[in-house]
Amino acid sequence: MNDKKPFPIPVVPAGLPTPAPATDAALEGCSAGESFALMVLGDSMEPEFVEGDIIVIEPEGLATDGSYVMAWLADEWIFRQLVGAAGDWKLQPLNPKYATANIPDLSVIKGVIIQKSKPGRRKAAKFYV
Repeated sequence: MNDKKPFPIPVVPAGLPTPAPATDAALEGCSAGESFALMVLGDSMEPEFVEGDIIVIEPEGLATDGSYVMAWLADEWIFRQLVGAAGDWKLQPLNPKYATANIPDLSVIKGVIIQKSKPGRRKAAKFYV
């Protein structure tokens, strides 16, 4: 018998400000180093990541040139590929319709994508570490 209760995932409608990472009440029960999963929304990371893909984020993962990352930038979460080197880092979308964001350092990086899966298709997983 499974006595665990489901963990609530907050949903914030588009256009509303999202809470800063330190104040997100839903994340208080998670360890800082505990991996978590999100569903990809939008097309900014196509063709590698399409809407509906499930990505697994490692909060304490090592972010290097070419890593796919989650970042907190301009008061919102952003999923991009990290490119560059010390002093010249950028968050780059894979879809050329979207703009690349310059970042001063890696402090905005809050996690590294370590896996991608298609819902309901266990064998369709891809690992990035």
